[in-house]
Amino acid sequence: MPRQHHCEACASAESAATNAADLHRTILAVWRVEQPRLITSLSRMLRDVPLAEDLTQDALVAALEHWPRDGVPDNPGAWLMAAAKRRALDHLRRGQMLARKQAVILNDLEREQQLMPDPDAALDDVFGDEMLRLVFTACHPRLSRESRAALALRMICGLTTEEIARAFLISEATVAQRIVRAKRTLSESGLSYETPRGEELSERLASVLEVVYLVFNEGYTAARGDEWLRPQLCNEALRLGRILIAIAPQEPETYGLLALMELNASRHAARTDARGDPVLLMDQDRARWNQLQISRGMRFLKKACALGGADGFYTLQAAIVACHARASRPEETDWRSIASLYAELAALIHSPVIELNRAVAVGMAEGPAAALPIVKALRNEPALKNYHLLPTVLGDLLEKLGRHDEARVAFEEAAQLTANIREQEMLKRRAEAAAAVSGTRR
Repeated sequence: MPRQHHCEACASAESAATNAADLHRTILAVWRVEQPRLITSLSRMLRDVPLAEDLTQDALVAALEHWPRDGVPDNPGAWLMAAAKRRALDHLRRGQMLARKQAVILNDLEREQQLMPDPDAALDDVFGDEMLRLVFTACHPRLSRESRAALALRMICGLTTEEIARAFLISEATVAQRIVRAKRTLSESGLSYETPRGEELSERLASVLEVVYLVFNEGYTAARGDEWLRPQLCNEALRLGRILIAIAPQEPETYGLLALMELNASRHAARTDARGDPVLLMDQDRARWNQLQISRGMRFLKKACALGGADGFYTLQAAIVACHARASRPEETDWRSIASLYAELAALIHSPVIELNRAVAVGMAEGPAAALPIVKALRNEPALKNYHLLPTVLGDLLEKLGRHDEARVAFEEAAQLTANIREQEMLKRRAEAAAAVSGTRR
């Protein structure tokens, strides 16, 4: 083959491979957005959460088979919904569900198909209350606390096992085992698909709040991917939080959680620059903080305290964020109060992450030398072995102490530990800056 033709063939092959990879990423991106909606809809129809998850996975497989050949449909969400519902109907017709359920559910499904022949209309299914009902189902007290949250986050909220593992600071294998056990328990026990009332609601509420909290956190700082923020997850968590205060209006922690999310979300516009790169708290333009959300957050925080929840897990965190919100300039931040609030939080729940955050506050209030021993002691915590924020904080303290070469090493370690591209690039830049100052650029 002539060299020119050989080069053209290589270029064509590379272009085809790139297009295939781009399409695969597109499909997975659509799936990530639509999965919770699909599972919610099928769970309502089938009254079986694990089965609904299996059928939505089948819809993803169908997309991977058809879209590369036929192209991405104009409304990919509706296409996936229609594919998932067809599989639900096929499953019922094969008699794989209990006979007593089959006649009623099949009749409902077929009537729905007649009333909504256009697959686009499937996207108009009620999503709000149904999503929360599904979270409550996954948080049944018969499941372990850890399994409840892992199941809800994976199946209903669409987080990956890696993202859940990061949230709990445990291995992906452990998360996967918890999800498998939880799904088996749900399937074998025939647990009802419902929003509980009274004592049943109270039994599940703490786990539901935890799920909403972790969904927000993943949206606030994504564990992996090309973007630092995932606003859709934050907005979904806020929406669920607002519904929860209507369901449990006398529970202070519902207000505490909503206050925490509103106050954190108020910074969104200032947390990234024009290129989407992270902007750290002390460097943010506070004029871009959303004052309406701050006002709402302060109001919810006041309500949580009025209900006697000032020392609650979420309320204490909201009080910490409120200290930042009250400071119009970084240097006006009351770091001593923040350090004190973190100490209260650490007394309430032993967590190395809380202790790491306390160290940051101590460093700001008393100087980096006071915080350094706290951070170094946390290096022995097994849960923080692969937690990128530990070497990040260490690098920041060392940099402030003028120990730039050690800071460079810490930032490089942090960059290797994070799976988020934006955060990784930021940490590499900080490492390069430290190396330039110390004269150890490599």
